[in-house]
Amino acid sequence: MTAQTVNVKGSTGQVLSCTIYRVGGRKLLAKGHLVSEEDVRLLEGEGIAEVWVTHLEDGEVGEDEAVMTVASELGCGSLQICLAAGGRANLMTTQPACILIDDQLLKEVNCTASVAIATVSNFSYLGTNQRIATVKSAPFAVSKDQLDILVSNLKEKGPVLQARPIANPTVAVLYSDPVDGDRARHLFEGTVRQRLERLGASATYALTCTEDEEVMAQSLQHLLRAKPTVILIASTTAPAGPADVIGRSMVRIGCNLERFLAPVEPGNLLLLGYKDDVPVVSAPGCFRSAKLNVMDLVLPPLLPRYRVSAWEIACLGHGGLLA
Repeated sequence: MTAQTVNVKGSTGQVLSCTIYRVGGRKLLAKGHLVSEEDVRLLEGEGIAEVWVTHLEDGEVGEDEAVMTVASELGCGSLQICLAAGGRANLMTTQPACILIDDQLLKEVNCTASVAIATVSNFSYLGTNQRIATVKSAPFAVSKDQLDILVSNLKEKGPVLQARPIANPTVAVLYSDPVDGDRARHLFEGTVRQRLERLGASATYALTCTEDEEVMAQSLQHLLRAKPTVILIASTTAPAGPADVIGRSMVRIGCNLERFLAPVEPGNLLLLGYKDDVPVVSAPGCFRSAKLNVMDLVLPPLLPRYRVSAWEIACLGHGGLLA
């Protein structure tokens, strides 16, 4: 890459190597801007006869082309790519979605010298037209060979991220208490509604029950007949583990207990199981408050029917101290 001075009349289609200012200091055109015929007229009107432009050499790719090439291989799902100023490309949501990030592959990509990629956190919930990631190129140009290797790596191992749409999820809630399930519903219903509304969801089905193994199992079976996206167990007691009444009732209906204990505070007593493809989640104490807790981390991926694994729960420890 070289920089050279050219006459303004011959600068159309070339990239500015420095910012151009009007008399008085106001910016006219930014560094990295691709000069158009309209820009030429603008520059001539300002009395500017020559400009510094960047000339790509053989084996080099311009920054805009580089970031758009990488961005096109970076993600999938409900997203679109928008070119931004300064050698950047932004990935934006096209509808409410949960963002899944391959952290290891992202680190590999960011170890290259060609581009730098910043994303939101794994399991983030984003509304429509929000930025998922930005791709930034080295100024002006990158090596075509480096870019080809990077893109080949993404094609083989990618994508780095997914935007999984959250569209009309059905949430079932079982309110439970040792004596009176209606007490649990009275205590938690407002908080449950507030948390789900933040994710564009609502409680489609709700039941109350006492915390008895047989009664809870029957209630869970009844909710499963509705084929919900997820079942939440909002209990007034804290289970001692999978062998407690909530865990036993989940096993009784055929749940595979995926994980007990999450490295997240608040919310370390999370119990996650699956009855076939339906996740069943107990997180005692987390329904008492609308403050950030483990439910805000696991609900976004569960709502678009992503199967959260025990390993992914374990990985929440980095950044898991929420309050």
